[in-house]
Amino acid sequence: MTGGLFTLGVIIIGGVDTGWTFYTPYSSTYANTWVILAATGIFINGFSSIATGLNFIVSIHLLRAPGLTWFRLPMFVWTTYATSLIMVLATPVLAVTLGLVAVERIFGGGIFDPAIGGDPLLFQHLFWFYSHPAVYIMILPGMGVVSEIVPCFARKPLFGYGFVAMSGLAIAALGFLVWGHHMFVSGQSIYAGLLFSFLSMLVAIPSAVKVFNWTATLYKGTIFLKTPMLYAMGFIGLFTIGGLTGISLASIGFDMHVHDTYFIVAHFHYIMVGGMVMAFLGGVHFWWPKMTGAIYSEWWGRVSALIVFLGFNLAFFPQFILGYLGNPRRYHAYAEGFQVFHIMSTLGASILGIGYLLPLGYLLWSLKYGRRASRNPWQATGLEWTTPSPPPTHNFGETPTVTGPAYDYPPAHRELVIGEGEPEKN
Repeated sequence: MTGGLFTLGVIIIGGVDTGWTFYTPYSSTYANTWVILAATGIFINGFSSIATGLNFIVSIHLLRAPGLTWFRLPMFVWTTYATSLIMVLATPVLAVTLGLVAVERIFGGGIFDPAIGGDPLLFQHLFWFYSHPAVYIMILPGMGVVSEIVPCFARKPLFGYGFVAMSGLAIAALGFLVWGHHMFVSGQSIYAGLLFSFLSMLVAIPSAVKVFNWTATLYKGTIFLKTPMLYAMGFIGLFTIGGLTGISLASIGFDMHVHDTYFIVAHFHYIMVGGMVMAFLGGVHFWWPKMTGAIYSEWWGRVSALIVFLGFNLAFFPQFILGYLGNPRRYHAYAEGFQVFHIMSTLGASILGIGYLLPLGYLLWSLKYGRRASRNPWQATGLEWTTPSPPPTHNFGETPTVTGPAYDYPPAHRELVIGEGEPEKN
């Protein structure tokens, strides 16, 4: 009963009207909605992120299998490690920031309100100090997934393993130094803007290292265009576009021209959707036979990957043009000359939605009607592929010993069968 009344109260009052950034002084002084309640929920939820990061860091340090040295770790573990460092170091800053908002709302302290000696830009600095590394919290695991898929379906060891591993840590470290590029139009010091512009361009280097090494892994490989590989290659192309436009936005003059326009929307989605969502779908298709013991329809998988790729580009590439021409985001009305680009974007979003629904159908279908998967249908390296599909509760009957590198793929021939291994024997 109490929970129902609480929910009804939130609906009547209208939730939180500060926007997702909680910018002050609006959130700390003027908003009359459930700011404290929402901030408390985020504050509490942040502890789950910190605890998860600590769990991964301690596990990677102390619970590796015998023989699994640091430079034999799968790249997905490396990117999880880098992600966990960001979660542990950045999330407390957001928690403190929201706590300061609560202090100002409840006790009237002059922290962010300039009328009583506060500084509203202080909130933006603290907020983006967390929120830009949060982008890497989302994209680094996707980079790890792609680093698993590309060597498997190119049948080659990952090119420059050490550089790829260290570039993930470099992204995590440099990600803490670039938050000010979100504030080029905020009135911060021009000298600070110049420094953040340089650092923002610098963070592109480790990302470029990954793209270069994935591409070099493909070079002269025996490439199998299975569904996970199609998503991984889509990731590489779309993430590269997102990264290059990010370098453009690191330039102060260009950023001021396109700030708060659809150019920003397009750039963000090329990273988060063209990047992370493509990697997520690639990872789901890669590990689906292992997780469920079922083989999905490869034909439908390829069709969905193609539809997602085409729909995404039709949805978001026109937004680069819209932003460059000056169409602001967050407006429901726009100049008549922008209509054709909005129609293209809407059509692309509809196609993209179809591409997202297809995997839901054929993956669920495979659980009942799909062929049973073998231990290692992709002929991949890695400890998970030595267990039955799906794995038993405790994965391994005996603790395994690792004796070789992470991606020890011998040269392959086209006759190699991928995805059609014999099912498990009961």
